[in-house]
Amino acid sequence: MRKLLSLALVAVLALSVLALPASANEKVNFSVFQLKVEIDPMIQAFGKLYNEKHPDVNVTVETLGGGADYGGALKAKLTADQMPTIFMIEGQGGYDLWKDFIADMSDADWVKDTDLAFYDPDGKAVGFPIAMEGFGLGYNAEILEKAGVDPATLTTFSATKAAIEKIAGMKEELGLDAVVSVGTSVAGGLWWVTSQHVFNAFYAGYQDYNDSSVYDALRRGEVDQERLTAFANYLKLLYDNADPNVLENGNYDAQVAAFASGKAAFITQGNWIDPNLAQLEATFPMGYISHNFLEEESTGLYMAAPSWFVVNKQASPEQQKAAIDFLNYMALSEDGANYMVAEAGMVPAFKSVKLQPEGPFSKALVEASARGGNFNWYFGQNPDGFNQGTLGPIFELLATGTVEDFVADVTAAFQEIANK
Repeated sequence: MRKLLSLALVAVLALSVLALPASANEKVNFSVFQLKVEIDPMIQAFGKLYNEKHPDVNVTVETLGGGADYGGALKAKLTADQMPTIFMIEGQGGYDLWKDFIADMSDADWVKDTDLAFYDPDGKAVGFPIAMEGFGLGYNAEILEKAGVDPATLTTFSATKAAIEKIAGMKEELGLDAVVSVGTSVAGGLWWVTSQHVFNAFYAGYQDYNDSSVYDALRRGEVDQERLTAFANYLKLLYDNADPNVLENGNYDAQVAAFASGKAAFITQGNWIDPNLAQLEATFPMGYISHNFLEEESTGLYMAAPSWFVVNKQASPEQQKAAIDFLNYMALSEDGANYMVAEAGMVPAFKSVKLQPEGPFSKALVEASARGGNFNWYFGQNPDGFNQGTLGPIFELLATGTVEDFVADVTAAFQEIANK
């Protein structure tokens, strides 16, 4: 009898296993599609580590960045029925475009640990902040010292202009190819450097952090011509003191390498280049001044969450859960902190992370954050494709064009989207 009962029990257990859904016996596969090319090796390694420590899931990470059309690539994935489980948005414009695919993560553990989550109009937390990033006009402190320029005095347009012109007159003595390393090529993938980041100074500079009045007026088609002309003169100053090859034809690597090699005194980039500078063995002291296009004194930098991970709510429930667990682990675990700060060199967006970045520009951001007087980011609120497709060519054209044409073209561009 016992033998018969044992055989019956084995049979029942076998049938039970066979009756389980496939998902109970298989790994949950989910994907991450992200646009920050500078952290690709680090997030790939983090994904591999996560898989090793969580054998019930398998995450794959794909990166498309460096000025490539991420939005277009994401649309192509949608058309091909290959939407990733986790993808990125860069602000309100991205949310508006993809809101039908964005899941509510309000109950996720990471939400309580940050002030930088992206919220939808109903107050639901939908975006996981990648980091806190920032930018200004980066400088090589050794070059400025040799030129007799004190960066602490560069707080107005006239002071910045005088310093750039002084260094330009000493280029041969200082061993420089250019005073400023800046690129604006659409084909080279550097359109975002100027049409997003440097132009953000026009949107937000010289205002309180949450004062969006200049940007709001732009979106109504009301363009402050005096302010825009002042900005254009500042941008033209940077262009006129750049290496034309980098400015008009260069890519991200060329722009960063020019600064890292000591061949340019200034660079228009953010703290995300810290890992690149380390790889290029740039050990000189460096820091930031503000994008000074007015005579009003300013030391503020432009700081915010640059982009957010969102979870595809049209993925399976199992994939959505796995994706949120992955983000919780990134935000709240020691492995996640090590990835974000020690490996990727980012300024963490999460309060519980005690590690501080070692990169020089990231350290400058931490100091600026403590000092206060910084400025918000607004370029992510522009309509999808506007920064690259409309503003990008306008900013590129200024390299060989005039301030007057630039002001007219930017004005027309914002008036056109205001009328839609």
